[in-house]
Amino acid sequence: MTPTTPLVSVVMGVRNGAGTLEATLTSLTQGQDLDLEVLVINDGSTDQTGALLERLAAADRRIRVLTREGRGLTRALIEGCSEARGSFIARQDAGDRSLPGRLAQQVSCLEADPGASLCSSHVRLVVEEGATATVNRLGEESLADGLTGPSIHGSVLMRREAYERAGGYRAAFYYAQDLDLWSRMVESGRHRVVPEVLYEATLSPGSISGSRRQEQEAFHALIVGATRARRAGESEDPWLEQAEQLSGSCRTARRNPRREADGAYFIAACLAAEHPDLSRRYLDRTLELNPWHLKARLRQLRAR
Repeated sequence: MTPTTPLVSVVMGVRNGAGTLEATLTSLTQGQDLDLEVLVINDGSTDQTGALLERLAAADRRIRVLTREGRGLTRALIEGCSEARGSFIARQDAGDRSLPGRLAQQVSCLEADPGASLCSSHVRLVVEEGATATVNRLGEESLADGLTGPSIHGSVLMRREAYERAGGYRAAFYYAQDLDLWSRMVESGRHRVVPEVLYEATLSPGSISGSRRQEQEAFHALIVGATRARRAGESEDPWLEQAEQLSGSCRTARRNPRREADGAYFIAACLAAEHPDLSRRYLDRTLELNPWHLKARLRQLRAR
């Protein structure tokens, strides 16, 4: 394996991630003992992300940067994966960290099982203050049909040939593009799980999982419909057309403080048992964003 032919291509899209991006990239360039390249698509950032990436790429030839207008994560991943040179493609999200040895363990898992197409791991979910909110420990049985995926997109490593055989990410899915891909990849190879925490993801009230849950659920229903049609030998086109329509509305959606309040409440609930003081801070944040959030108000009253 020569330096120009990496074993693993790590693909990530970022928009306005200057505050956390360097730590994310350091977890890859200094914590993984294998040949890799890191493809970063700067997706329309307006902060210092571009300058930061330029500096980091100049210092480390393994980092490759593509600067594009803001097109959304799905299109960024499509381009990044098409540029990938490695035999394996790993995902990584800005603001998250790959723990030491993550990629090597996932590669070993797939190399030991020729019938597998992708591999994830257990994931620690932390808040910006550093406290652990929860640990995701999904097993292989729950992921077998591809209609349930690991809670964190960035924790996955795939065989490149399996990714290409499945057709890759599809632009029709503005959100839940990962689940759409997993549902197709498991049709030709198993989803394996390394039963260790190898990835650390940061939760924030404005994250997609917290503030765009309704849209994600709508996409999930369309993915289930498309998958059932495909596996029955029927056309997916009606489902993909609906997904494209939904994506159109997502592309023009504005920030919704009430949705962010739901994300803050989820974090507060996760922290309640082990970090009550920090949980109360997230309850306060919930009510700042949405003073009429009934669940947060009731939980706050019980905590007094």
